[in-house]
Formats: sequence, structure tokens, C-alpha cells
Amino acid sequence: MAGRPAAESRVQEVKGSKISSGLLMYRSGLHGLQVFLVHPGGPFWTKKDEGAWSIPKGEVQEGDDLLDTAKREFEEETGTKPEGIFLPLGSIRQRGGKTVHAWAFEGDWDERRGIRSNTFPLEWPPRSGRIQEFPEVDKGAFFDADTAAKKMNEGQVELLQRLRALLSRS
Repeated sequence: MAGRPAAESRVQEVKGSKISSGLLMYRSGLHGLQVFLVHPGGPFWTKKDEGAWSIPKGEVQEGDDLLDTAKREFEEETGTKPEGIFLPLGSIRQRGGKTVHAWAFEGDWDERRGIRSNTFPLEWPPRSGRIQEFPEVDKGAFFDADTAAKKMNEGQVELLQRLRALLSRS
């Protein structure tokens, strides 16, 4: 696999760096390879689409196991417990400096069930003094690989390319 080698299983030091861990769920069938992405919730993302979607992921704390964090974050953001064989995709660095460690797994998701995401508090509107709760993720969907590459955060497209390469070898 091209790119960086698989990450250590536990984060030793996080100070001053942003590290996340996530899962790229995929399925194949009549429509070829499809990947599952989530759209961030909250008022800042409401009208953003292309380049806004992401793999379900979350922040890693010092001492956390990277894969365990990825599984936990997937479940917190989607309401679905990830199961299966997790294929390491290595890590990427996003434009803002965040490092994302990722794994892929084959799975499915019932779109009729919808997303059941955890929430976060935010003062909204700004300087109003009013705190509102927003879902961390407001929607999720499967996309064919070409559409996903347009929808997802540009730094994460490398993870999709690595998945395609990995699957073409098997």
C-alpha cells in the first residue's frame, strides 16, 4: 500500500497535535464500489456539500487505542456498531494539520433508519447567549467512489484511493 506505514496501535503523545481515528465502511455490488460518508451537523455546515463529507472519525486522546477509538466514534456518529475485518489504510494529513488514522471494513447501513449521532453544545446565533444542541453528524449515505471523491474532505480522498488499491489486489 502506498503512503505511510500503519500507525502504532496507541497514541503516545497528543500535545499540540490534532489526531483523529476513523472508519471507511464500504460495500460492493451491482453498482460497483460504494463508500459510506457522513455530513457534519451544526449551523456552519448546513449549506455545504462538496468537500464537506467525511469518514466517521473522532479525536484520539493520549493512551487511546487508535482502532478502538475509530470503532467508538463510528458508533457515536452513526448509531451503528461497526463489525467485521478492519483493513488498515494508514494515515493522512488534512490541510488544517489534523492527522487521520483510518481502517476500512465491509458493511451496510439501512438508510431508512437514519443517523443517530451524539450532539454538541454551541452558542447559536453567535453572541446571543443561547446554547443549542446540534448533532455531530446530520446525515450519512453511500456514494459510488467517483462521487465520494468529490463529496469528501479533499485530504481524505487518499484513503479512498488506498481502499481501491487494496481491493483491486484481492
